[in-house]
Amino acid sequence: MGNDEWQLQPYLTERIELVNATLDRYLPKAGTLPASLHDAMRYSVFAGGKRIRPILMLAACEAVGGKVENVLPAACAIEMIHSYSLIHDDLPAMDDDNLRRGIPTNHKVYGEATAILAGDGLLTEAFILLSNPDVCGVVTAEKYREVIHILAKSAGSMGMVGGQVVDMEAEEKPVDLPTLEYIHTHKTGALILAAIEVGAIIGGATAKQRRALCRYGETAGLAFQVADDILDIVADQSQLGKDVGSDQQRGKATYPALLGLKGARQRAAELRDLAFAALEPFGVSARPLREIASYIVDRSF
Repeated sequence: MGNDEWQLQPYLTERIELVNATLDRYLPKAGTLPASLHDAMRYSVFAGGKRIRPILMLAACEAVGGKVENVLPAACAIEMIHSYSLIHDDLPAMDDDNLRRGIPTNHKVYGEATAILAGDGLLTEAFILLSNPDVCGVVTAEKYREVIHILAKSAGSMGMVGGQVVDMEAEEKPVDLPTLEYIHTHKTGALILAAIEVGAIIGGATAKQRRALCRYGETAGLAFQVADDILDIVADQSQLGKDVGSDQQRGKATYPALLGLKGARQRAAELRDLAFAALEPFGVSARPLREIASYIVDRSF
């Protein structure tokens, strides 16, 4: 397909199919003992996610001339980590959501205990995959050690888990902009930034390319969460895939709550433009990354 004919939606569809097929290959098969656990793990992984994080990883790898097949295992691992976080995020002890991606949440189908363990299983499975020498291909062990470190740090107390804690602690309290940005850059942004950085590493980026892509990852990751905050207010349930207005009902710290809807949209647009600027050195090879940043923000307008 020529550059003039390139379109985002067919690209996303093709990448989603590729990631789904690879996830199916790497995850324990349905019915494998203990069947209830593995079925619960697969239920949430294959619940219709947009696969934004693995697709960003693939696109970052390609932007620096890397091969998709080399980065696919890490792309699947990051989706397992993301899926685990959603299972736990939906639990009654946290957000107590009934719907995720338009279907009942994991604990509503399998019970709370199995849902907790399904999340634990997916997190562990991600690192089983990342540390498996049979799937590393041509990627060096040194690079994979760095990849494992980045993904573990982005998912842990200094990243996604830490952001979740501060998010819960901020409910029903006045929150300033630095605290809000801490929540969003850690709870959501850390894993998105990790996806970009890992794609750059496996793709063979230079130090300069890696820095530029990390700037993109930081701004696009924050834009993603700002857009999600807006969608919680303006989207209908079919678009959102979960209960509309749930953030407001729980007194969550959000950009619209702090800046108003207009201010939040302005902030999302600013972040999108900063993401575009970071991609300028890459030219046409970064077109998927550029179009994904547009998609992330434009869906909230």
